[in-house]
Amino acid sequence: MKNKNDKTELFETLPVPQAVMKLCIPAIMGTLVMVLYSIADTYFVGMTGDPIQNAAVTLAGPVLLAFNAINNLFGVGTSSMMSRGLGRKDYDTVARSSAFGFYSALIFSIVFAAGYTAFRPFFLKLLGATETTLVPTRDYLFWTCTLGAVPAIMSVTLSHLVRSEGSALISSIGAMSGCILNMILDPFFILPQFLGMGVVGAGLATFIGNCAACLVFAGFLIVKRGQTCVCVDPRKFKFQKEIVFGIFAVGIPACIQNLLNVTGMTIQNNLAAAYGSDIVASMGIASKISVISFYVAMAIGQGVMPIIGYNFGAKNTQRMKDVLKFTVKVDIAFLAVSTFVYMTFAPQLVRLFLDNDVIVNYGKTYLRLMSTAIPFLCMDFLAIGIFQACGFGKYALFFAFLRKIILEIPAIIILNKLIPVYGLGFSQTVAEIGMCIASIFLIRHIFKKLAQN
Repeated sequence: MKNKNDKTELFETLPVPQAVMKLCIPAIMGTLVMVLYSIADTYFVGMTGDPIQNAAVTLAGPVLLAFNAINNLFGVGTSSMMSRGLGRKDYDTVARSSAFGFYSALIFSIVFAAGYTAFRPFFLKLLGATETTLVPTRDYLFWTCTLGAVPAIMSVTLSHLVRSEGSALISSIGAMSGCILNMILDPFFILPQFLGMGVVGAGLATFIGNCAACLVFAGFLIVKRGQTCVCVDPRKFKFQKEIVFGIFAVGIPACIQNLLNVTGMTIQNNLAAAYGSDIVASMGIASKISVISFYVAMAIGQGVMPIIGYNFGAKNTQRMKDVLKFTVKVDIAFLAVSTFVYMTFAPQLVRLFLDNDVIVNYGKTYLRLMSTAIPFLCMDFLAIGIFQACGFGKYALFFAFLRKIILEIPAIIILNKLIPVYGLGFSQTVAEIGMCIASIFLIRHIFKKLAQN
């Protein structure tokens, strides 16, 4: 139990700047590696020059995105429950929450893989696979879903559980190890000058990388057995009402938010497709570049979740405020620099992906339009992190619907009609301004309520 007491220094007494950096830097590093891995995967498959194989990866995308719904449900929900339990020194709740989250994610991932495999023809048709893309899409999903759903989901879930106790570095090392191995294997498996497996090689590399990440986390749990707060003892896996409700209160809104993100992306892509492939390619490239800032802002919000949740459980409101104030300063500084870089070097950044004057011309405009949303991300993602850390599921659920259903999706449709072609690039800014205002209002409301208790 020594390790449990050691963690209190990080959560309770370590100076706020050091505590925040100790939690956030590993989370940011892990996120950036995952972004690079996503870009590298697309890049190497694209080097085959076969549009059918590229189409297979695209068609399989919604299935892989669906993994995040399970990750959010049990990973985010359980990590919040664990952090709050640690703050109360309620180690039995921490252990039972951890076991419930771990085994529930395992069961759901097995059911997901089995369900896809059993109804594979139906799902392939639903994804839009045709006679030409059916075989490569099926073969890619064999490795990434039929065999790969379990390691893919469990590696991310374990990353959340390990981070909840303050072991942010181990959490990021586990996630990064799988991504880095995937990037190393991609060219050897995919490219014709090596094994020449094409899109199947991409799927196999992803499967091996996720298995490696699971092994890293398994090694951590074995080495730290009896010291870590992450419990995978099957005897602790029970359906206790307060545990299940506590996890689902945070996990379900996070799961819904992921599904709404997919819906918004689909609507935007369909509207962009009406203007032709050049517009779709330009928006895609601009999104891949700007998404780096979005993911870093999200990583910062998730990085401070354990210390926010711990001090919420310990009723240390002042430390929660101190953490929030410092994190806002760091976040705003980073986002301001990001916006400046995107605005200034938009043409050069777009050209790195595709040296085509038409694409660069559209892409630089889209990147600059999308960059106008970046300064407002700070309060948005921090607010979500606070809601999830404190178990305020109703606020998190409200934010999920506010972002997509009330703000972003209507903005996409309306701006597309008012400003054809370019309106799509500005829709997220409209949504983020609204989210920023709502975030400030709700955070102030939460701290006023905490002060009264």
